[in-house]
Amino acid sequence: MPARVVTNSELDALIGESTSEWLIKNVGIRSRHWLDRSETTSDLVAEAARRALVSADIGAQDLDLLIVSTDTPDYLSPATSAVVQHKLGAIRAGCFDVNSACAGWVTALDQGARYLRTEVGAKYVLVAGGYAMSRFLDIRDKTTANLFADGAGAAVLGVGAQPGWLSSNFKTLGNHYDALGIFHGGAARPCTEDTVKSGGAPKVEFVKRFPANFNTEHWPELIRGALSKASLTFDDVGLYLFTQLNLRTIERVMETIGQPLSKTHWVMDKWGYTGSPCVVMALDDAITHGRGPQPGAVVVFCASGGGVSMAASVWRWT
Repeated sequence: MPARVVTNSELDALIGESTSEWLIKNVGIRSRHWLDRSETTSDLVAEAARRALVSADIGAQDLDLLIVSTDTPDYLSPATSAVVQHKLGAIRAGCFDVNSACAGWVTALDQGARYLRTEVGAKYVLVAGGYAMSRFLDIRDKTTANLFADGAGAAVLGVGAQPGWLSSNFKTLGNHYDALGIFHGGAARPCTEDTVKSGGAPKVEFVKRFPANFNTEHWPELIRGALSKASLTFDDVGLYLFTQLNLRTIERVMETIGQPLSKTHWVMDKWGYTGSPCVVMALDDAITHGRGPQPGAVVVFCASGGGVSMAASVWRWT
């Protein structure tokens, strides 16, 4: 996370309206981190990647592939992964970006696993996610300004004697593509003098309402589909890690699938909603606090985001 902490009370002062009580009760967010003016997405991703490399006890030059999941890239082009490669000195690594909005890191994780399964001689893939949504906030919009935060997370995948990746499952409901996103700045609505005058700078916005139970409806079946491919059930899973947008949603999903809340972990209370990397950030925080998976445990990552894109991936912690 970037160093700057923004509490609910500080944000209320910026918005000009108190939202803290509602936010804590309905979502679970108490604070978040925002970028400094001198920082950008690739800075956060590079730092998370360095920490992951230290944990994996390898160097950046050992990486065969570097995947960055982000929908707040440094630039529309070139890929943020190329910037991260340069900052890390990962001179051997091929690079590409994944943009599946907030489902991106789980999607990228699947891609990294498949690469190692099929690429002869490949040993290590770094899968990172970065989020700098504070750059795209309309501070007057209380439906977005109090939710979104900045952060990054990274994991190193390696070839082992036993399979770690077991299965994945994806679902997209493209009819909701125009509900949530940053719709200004791309080819459909490029940033010209006229468009900026009429619509302002690019910003994240909820254009249409999602059904209130959207994730509680779709996540259980998404996970069930992934587990069935690995011949597993909900009870076989030791740790569930979800998109960290709403603690109440996570509570309801765990109840729906008949699992105790002790089998999951959350970080949105202290870090806000960090989009794509929030799932791996939650994994790292669980490990840091002694709640990480034990050897042999099954871990499920489940995420969803604008599009609507959804992804679930099942792993055995080797």
